[in-house]
Parts: sequence; C-alpha cells; structure tokens
Amino acid sequence: MSSWPLWVLAVIFLVGAVVIWAAGIQLSKTTDVLDARLHLGSALGGLIVLALATNLPEIAITVSAAMSGSLDIAVGNILGGIALQTVVLVILDFFGRRGQGVKPLTYRAASLTLVLETLVVVAVLAAVIAGSQLPSTLVFARLTPDVLVIALLWIVGLFLIQRAGKGLPWHESGQAPDSSPHVQGHRRHTPEKKMSVSKAAVIFTVSAVATLVAGVVLERAGEAASTQIGLSGVLFGATVLALATSLPEISTGLQAVKQGDDNLAVSDILGGNAFLPVLFLVATVISGKAVLPQANSSDIYLTALAALLTLVYTVGLIFRAKRRILGMGIDSLAVLVLYIVGIVGLFAMSAA
Repeated sequence: MSSWPLWVLAVIFLVGAVVIWAAGIQLSKTTDVLDARLHLGSALGGLIVLALATNLPEIAITVSAAMSGSLDIAVGNILGGIALQTVVLVILDFFGRRGQGVKPLTYRAASLTLVLETLVVVAVLAAVIAGSQLPSTLVFARLTPDVLVIALLWIVGLFLIQRAGKGLPWHESGQAPDSSPHVQGHRRHTPEKKMSVSKAAVIFTVSAVATLVAGVVLERAGEAASTQIGLSGVLFGATVLALATSLPEISTGLQAVKQGDDNLAVSDILGGNAFLPVLFLVATVISGKAVLPQANSSDIYLTALAALLTLVYTVGLIFRAKRRILGMGIDSLAVLVLYIVGIVGLFAMSAA
C-alpha cells in the first residue's frame, strides 16, 4: 500500500472507520443480548469475553502491527487509545444529557466501584512504565515478566470490581444516594427482547469478523498514509488511529447516557482502558520480542498523560461537583484542556 496515492489510502481508511463504527454498534447490541440470556456479566469469564468484544478494533490493529513488525504503531495505538478513550467521557458529559438543571456525568455516576476502576487503570499504566525500563533480553517462551504482571493486575482488578459490585462496607454500599441507578455489569443498554441467542451469535460473529478485517485495513492504510505525510507511528497511533478505534465507544456511550445508564457508560470506558495494556502480551507473543522495553519517550509520555487524565476523573467521582462550565463538568473541562496541551506537547516532542 505504500505506493498507493494518498487520497486512495484516505478513502480506504475512512471506509474502514465506517465499518468499525457500524460493526461496533452491532457488537454492542448483540453483546447485550448474549450477556442477558447467558448471564455473561455475572462471571469473571464473562467480563473477559465482554472486554474482548468491545476492544476488537484495537486487538485487530495490535495483531496486524505485531505481525508486520510495526510495533510502534501498536504501542502508540494502545497507549494513545487509553488517553483518547478517557476523553470520550468528556464527549459523553457534553453531548449525553443537556438542559437546565442537568448535573455533570461524574455527579450522576457516583460510585466507589467506578473509583476502584480508575485505580485499576492507573495501576496497569504504572506497570507499563515500569516494564519499559526492563532490559529487552528478558524474553522466555515468547513472554516477558512485564506483560505477565500487567495481565495479572487486570485479572485481579476484575476480581475486585466484581466483588465491589456485590456490595461494599460503606454507606449505601458505596453508591451515592442521589446518583443514577447502578446496575453491575458491562451492558450498555437494554437488550432487544425479540432477538434470539442464535441470531445474536450470528450477528456478533459477522460483526467481529468485519471489525477484525477493518482493523487490519486501518492499520495498513494508516501506516502507509502516515509515512507519506511524514507523521510518525506514535503520533498517528495516538491520534488518528486511536480516534477511529474509539468510534464504537462514542456511539454506544452516548446512547447509554441518554438512556440513563451513566455509570455503565463510564464503567465501559474505564474497563476498556484497563484492558488495552493487556494487548502488549498479545504483541509480545506474536512478535517474540520484548515490546515495552522498546517504548520511546513519546510512549511513556502518553502513558503518563493517560494516568493523569484518569486521576482527574477519580477526583471528580469523589468530589461530585455540581457545577457545569461550558456545558460540561469541571473534571471533564480539566481533562479536555490537559489532553489538548498533552497532544501539543507530543507534537513538540516529535518535532524536536
């Protein structure tokens, strides 16, 4: 694809993004049906399946990038994707519910369970930074200790979140008395009652295949286009590619907020962010190389930015400010400003 005209690559990339948007919506709907009928969300294995389903674009891009040796694209997409998907909460806050007297997203979605989810994200990101400092020779059976620790932290986090969902020894079991009704699980909205399990399974499979193929197309076309315009793999993965793979979260998240599932919308974003670094294990197994020790300063920069944005929402969930500024909560405004400044800094690093 590297020799193809830039406009052709742009069209291919756009088509791939549209496919991911449409297929992502179908994945969300059918996952809701399968979750409700098969009770997936009530078990740890179900949460893992749902995390895989909602992050298929990132999985496809990581696998494709690792197989082609473009590890910088994979790392940039994962770490940049976490930062950008955190900004999706700003979009949900601003566009989700509007009107006089509507309180900010983190006021409505108040829960200690969500606070715990933000801490799991930060813990996983801390392991990413630590792993980047290890020697690249620590490879055994196509695995490295850092990616194993990240996967273990994620699994332990799931156990803790599932345990917290059954009740916490706090007032109102850790739920603010005037927050949105909190239903545990990762379903984004009420499933369609008329859809059978077999039909949902077929649509889910077709959508998953379409998402995987579109993800590979995005990675290949995007890499070729970014090379032609002189955009580094890190910058491309952290911005354009991360935005394209976040389209399903934006669409289904807005739908969830408008239906009153504020905490589920926030939980889905945080759950996806905690899962994304686990893909470094996939990239390591496929490439046979230590991925994180190859991370450059831009990758570590993006990791720190993602952790900072997550911690802002941790504070927002705890303090539950009622005031809205420019149509969003104070925490969302802070996240938006920090992200813009962060991306400007990232471009400055690339230009230096």
